[in-house]
Order: sequence, then C-alpha cells, then structure tokens
Amino acid sequence: MDLFEYQGKQYFARFDIPVSAGGVAHTVDEAVAVAEKAGYPVVVKAQVQVGGRGKAGGIKLANNADEVRTHAGNIIGMDIKGHLVKRVWVENASDIAEEYYASFTLDRAAKKHLLMLSAEGGVEIEEVAAKNPDAILLQHIDPTVGLDAAAAKAAAVKARIPEKAQQGVADILVKLYRCFTEGDCDLAEINPLILKPTGEVHALDAKVSLDGNADYRHPEWEEFAKTVELDAREQLAREKGLQYIGLDGTVGIIANGAGLAMSTLDVVNQVGGTAANFLDIGGGANADLMAGALEVINSDQKVKAIFINIFGGITRGEEVANGIVEAMKRVDLRAPIVIRLDGTNAEQGREILAGAGIPESKLTSKPTMLEAAQAAVALAK
Repeated sequence: MDLFEYQGKQYFARFDIPVSAGGVAHTVDEAVAVAEKAGYPVVVKAQVQVGGRGKAGGIKLANNADEVRTHAGNIIGMDIKGHLVKRVWVENASDIAEEYYASFTLDRAAKKHLLMLSAEGGVEIEEVAAKNPDAILLQHIDPTVGLDAAAAKAAAVKARIPEKAQQGVADILVKLYRCFTEGDCDLAEINPLILKPTGEVHALDAKVSLDGNADYRHPEWEEFAKTVELDAREQLAREKGLQYIGLDGTVGIIANGAGLAMSTLDVVNQVGGTAANFLDIGGGANADLMAGALEVINSDQKVKAIFINIFGGITRGEEVANGIVEAMKRVDLRAPIVIRLDGTNAEQGREILAGAGIPESKLTSKPTMLEAAQAAVALAK
C-alpha cells in the first residue's frame, strides 16, 4: 500500500523523524486554517501518488491567507498526470541549505535490506543514477544485524555527505531504518532530506510503501486503506479477489503464479509488446475465477489481445481449459485470446480447447511462451 506524502510524514513522526509542522486539507477553508496553525510562510502541496507535482503547478509557496486561498483553490481539483487532486498538504516552509537523498528497501536477490544514500537529492533518484551513478551509495544491511549509529555515520561519510551534515544524516538514517523494519515498509524514502541553514537535518518529503503481508500487525493501517485510490480496473479486480496491477500496455496478461506472471510481462516486452496488467490467478483456474479475470481485463479499453499463460502443477490442464471455455460463454470479449498451456494434463486441456468450437479469431493456442507472446503482440498491433 502506497501512502500519500502527508501519511508518510505522519508515519515518519511515529519514529521521531523530524518533519515540517502542517496538516492535510480537503477544502480551501481547511487549507487556510492549517496554514494559520503551521505559521507563514507555508507550502501548499498537491497530494497525488505521482512525480512531477512541482512542474505541474501542484506545489506553491504562500506568504499569507489570501495566497493560500488562491493556491489551494487552484490545486484542489487539478489533474496531474491523470491523478485528480482531492487534498493538499499545507506545511510550514523550510529554509534549505542543501538537499540529499535517503531510502531503505529490500534487495530480494541479495536477501538483505538495501540503503540508498546520496548527497544529490531533490531530483528523481533515477535521474541521478543515469547522470552520475557514482553519486549514489548502495549498501546492503544484514537484517539480523541491523543499522546502528556507527554504521550510519560511516555510510554518510562514504556517500560523501558534507561533514557538517554527517551526524544529522546518520541520526535520521537510524530512525528511518527503524521505520522501515519495525513499521513493516517495502520502501521508506526521503527526497529531499534537507540541511537547514541552522544545521538541522530534516525530512522535507516522504514516500512510504507498506507491506500488505504485515497488515495483521497494524490495525491502524485501516485509516490509510480508506484513502487508497484505485482505477476502475483495480477496483473491479479487488472486488473479485484477484491479484491485479494495472499497467498502460495493450496485451492483457493472465498467468498462474506471481513468478510466471512477471516472466510473462518480460517476454511480452522482449518481443516488442507492452503489457496492460499483471494478473496472477494463483493455483486455481475454475470458470468463476477465469471469468472474473477476463472481465477485469475486458474492462480495459486499451487491451487489444489477451495472453493466458498457464503452467500446470497442482492446477491441471483440463481444469484450465474447461474454465476458459465456460468463462468465454459468460464474458463478451472485445479482444482475441492467445493461450499457452503446459504442464500437468496440458495435452488434454489443449484437446478440450480445440474441440470447443471457438473460432480461431477468438482463441489461439501456442505451444511455447515465446510463440504465444509473439502471437499476442502481433494481434495487439
């Protein structure tokens, strides 16, 4: 679950990470009230889960109530890269001497936590990585050992953080690591992490993703869940209990197993296509589940072809085939299906599909994942 900036700052505050005084507002009057409490000058910031807010006019400095009214009125209701601004965060403006970057995430390949730290903050970390990769310290942390003050200070030095800020950065790194681990985050990022002219180090922004697998430990996350914004496809998928993530491509993806679904996205990209979604139907492929998956993908107007990629283990091929045949009777599909069916009882499954009387223009079977991807991409184009 991705948090809005204001929620991320509230989360940071639980771990004593210094953030600016402020509050969230849904109306112009609320924004003025928050500004009066925070103290002028203030910054009015659009709360959307997408970058480029500043360039889009979604971040404005205000020196008085009239300016807050103007900026809040302009920002609330604004469309930023397809995201409608429903609320703003109004905070006391900070004087900035320097900007840094700090984050913790999980490196699954290394099976360790990963610290990313840079003396070049305030811009997208991808931009720093592209222009000057040596400016980013990548340091693995053994989760059984953790990060203490000495290790955090050493990391600040190694990342070439200026000496005047090293201790302050180290202190925040320890707190941010606690937030990441004890707070069950997938990502805890501060960009920019600022040095004030007075010498304090301060979190000026917050990007936090929470690990949904840990929600049973955090009943307080229910408040965050109420503000999660899903597009129509994702809302429909949630209602049907599907593991779905919407993307912007033209090839709809259905696969059984997260690893296979990810590989399917990769092979579609490899042969020149673009995936419209990630959809993992797990170990079952009965008619109800398959119909739900096809309905969700069919709701995406960008989808021009559907690639069903099934490798049967516990799931048997004839069950998958029967599920697809029945599902196609229930859902009036706009796009043709290409299926790759392999594994347990795959031959029986392919025979069922071949004998179902479904026109080849609506359903095509291919023997390999690569061939199926190529066929789906060709149809999508």
